[in-house]
Amino acid sequence: MTKIVSVILCTYNRSQSLAKALESLAASKFPDSTDWEIMVIDNNSTDHTRDVAQEFCRRYPNHFRYIFEPQQGKSFALNTGIREARGEVLAFTDDDLTVDPSWLHDLTAPLFGNEWAGVGGRIRPERKFTQPKWLALEGEYEMGGLLVLFDQGNVSRELPKPPFGANMAFKSSLFKELGGFRTDLGPPPKIRGEDTEFCERVMKAGYKFYYAASAINYHEIPEGRLKRSYFLPWWIGKGRAQVRSKKPQPPFWGGIPAEYRSMGNRILRRAPKAIWYWIKEPNPSTRFFYKCQVWLLAGEVMELYAQAGRPNEPGEHFGTRTTSSDTGKT
Repeated sequence: MTKIVSVILCTYNRSQSLAKALESLAASKFPDSTDWEIMVIDNNSTDHTRDVAQEFCRRYPNHFRYIFEPQQGKSFALNTGIREARGEVLAFTDDDLTVDPSWLHDLTAPLFGNEWAGVGGRIRPERKFTQPKWLALEGEYEMGGLLVLFDQGNVSRELPKPPFGANMAFKSSLFKELGGFRTDLGPPPKIRGEDTEFCERVMKAGYKFYYAASAINYHEIPEGRLKRSYFLPWWIGKGRAQVRSKKPQPPFWGGIPAEYRSMGNRILRRAPKAIWYWIKEPNPSTRFFYKCQVWLLAGEVMELYAQAGRPNEPGEHFGTRTTSSDTGKT
């Protein structure tokens, strides 16, 4: 019986890097017992994305599909890909990465057994990458996650934390059981974390992740991302996403929103400590780490304040839309 693997790649206005990504995916190597497809989900692009994707559909008609998703937002595009996928295993990558020929096989092979529900691989920077002195990429104060870098070493093993959305795979049955990606998370805007929230949902359901050390892809890091001005707003968005992904707490003391207590904890206890370390730390990368923690707390306070003003708003949006939006499908 032939196994089927589907790759879901969501893209928006990155036609140049998309071409590189698809070229690397076209070189994927699989045994004859496995069929595979690359699904390009165009999230309402206005550049040459459609032309690039359809060229690969013409060149590799058995392996490439183009689907247009007009609803802006990466989670909408991801959920469209999940609904339209043919595979029993779904892999995810991004439009600004390239992959090794063995990437797709190494990432998805563990999922055809019964032990693992999800797999995460390694994400490395392209070879031309130069690390700024103020940015730590390993150790206690590493911040490679913002650059979509994920490396847990050379040994494959159980993965005790969520992988990154640019290099992960799941059994398709998980989405039927747990729902899709939350549409109130993920770009745009800078409230991200749709991949982390789904992985945490999987782990809370009792399923296990595997770390595939040989499943490697390479992330293109534009010069504009290697600036402090890029990092700080991202951490505010991360703080908001962390609060938004948690279930609201019940009021206390006769109806006072629990968010006010959480805000007080961050403003009066956690923020002063982070500010103190930021000011006194001599090491540039460690000092910047603590500065980012202050921005993270600011984002959490912003979202808590917003939630306190809308206590009756539902906290979860799992993208259960049933109408198809795959016009322009190839």
